[in-house]
Amino acid sequence: MNFEDFSKRISKIKNLPLPGVDSHYKMAPEIRINELQKIEKASKNARKAAVMSLFYPKKEETTLLLILRKTYKGVHSNQIGFPGGKAEKFDADLLQTALRETHEEVGVPPAQVEVIKSLTELYIPPSNFEVQPYIGLYKNPSPFILQEREVAALVEVSLQDFMDDGAIFNQNLTTSYAKNIDVPAFKLNGYTVWGATAMMLSEVKELLKQVL
Repeated sequence: MNFEDFSKRISKIKNLPLPGVDSHYKMAPEIRINELQKIEKASKNARKAAVMSLFYPKKEETTLLLILRKTYKGVHSNQIGFPGGKAEKFDADLLQTALRETHEEVGVPPAQVEVIKSLTELYIPPSNFEVQPYIGLYKNPSPFILQEREVAALVEVSLQDFMDDGAIFNQNLTTSYAKNIDVPAFKLNGYTVWGATAMMLSEVKELLKQVL
């Protein structure tokens, strides 16, 4: 879809109710759903983080930005994710966290991001983070600048590929919390996108289906 048309239509989601955890659960294995349902938010004492689901024009076509994280000692090593990261004490709020981290990781100036909507928070048990996602538009993109220490590559996904229901499949994976389980995932640009990122993408997709 042409980005100019997309940017006009996406503004309609501001007044839509969030699909919420039901959309998350569509992209979560049963073992993770059971785990999340048992956890009481008040007792988690989770660390806070925020990410940005960023849409921008690439050759005038609407594109979603994901990143491939570098290999490191951690549960999200070498995985596909959104630009974003943990909240710092100097962040005024989680939106500032998302904008700051997006700037640090891929070089997008915060002032050039039009924030459309905050999404449903998602708790990630293996890392004990509660993540606040946002949807934003980057209408006049400059070349991205990767933070070499954390970002291995950009994964620039066309809106058409993202919205294609054929991109959703199940794969047998060994995760940080279980071995050989059937995990729902997206296949995007040849990458298997699963876990928390897939769960947040599911909510983004459900919102977009209502306005595109």
